[in-house]
Amino acid sequence: MYFVWGGCGGGIPKNALLLSPQSLENRQLQTRRFDSSDERRILAAAVGLAQDLGYNIENSDAKLGVVVGSKDRDATEAGQVVGAVLIAVLTGVATPVDKNQKIRISIVTHPVGGSTAVRVTFQRIVWNTQGQVSKLQFINDPAIYQEFFEKLSKSVFLEAHKI
Repeated sequence: MYFVWGGCGGGIPKNALLLSPQSLENRQLQTRRFDSSDERRILAAAVGLAQDLGYNIENSDAKLGVVVGSKDRDATEAGQVVGAVLIAVLTGVATPVDKNQKIRISIVTHPVGGSTAVRVTFQRIVWNTQGQVSKLQFINDPAIYQEFFEKLSKSVFLEAHKI
């Protein structure tokens, strides 16, 4: 048996596992702490909220505190369509434009002392008129996260008080 070693020596670069300041900012944007140690109740409230927002739950594991869902939406943008029409008129070549998108949500809960931390992330996958993925991106709009956590706070309150 022969083994072939390739690549450069030196191992893992010293800074390879350091998080960028932007990733720490994103984590702060995506995470809130709730003053309850009842992780299952908070996860149930988060699942209910996701469903109220139109997400279909695809995978969940209450023991791990993980939920993943998605919803399909139209991705057509008027400006992009106008640009494609102008290019087609000028060059005679059809340019694909964004058509459909899948917005994904992932929710992760974990206990922290006597409270529960909730982290939510939103991503989107956009397909163009030729069926090709044209965008694959995280959604980092602070307003979306603020709105989600405000609604989750209300939902957790209602669940706790059986309203």
